[in-house]
Amino acid sequence: MIVKEMIHEIKGFPILDGYRGKPKADIDAIVNILLKVSDFVIKHEEINEMDLNPVFIYEKGLICVDARIILKKN
Repeated sequence: MIVKEMIHEIKGFPILDGYRGKPKADIDAIVNILLKVSDFVIKHEEINEMDLNPVFIYEKGLICVDARIILKKN
């Protein structure tokens, strides 16, 4: 899957892969949210920008604490 490969290529991947005894992050949850957000933006052409921040990634699952969506001007 291309999304999973892209995640493995980011500079911070070692942190997601379990750094200094920390558990590995749920990579499948990251892939899932990226695909869902991408699909959402494609279906809603009026979206100009979307920011999800912060996103906390756990050993099982993740949580998006806040989101901001900016619409295109008509």
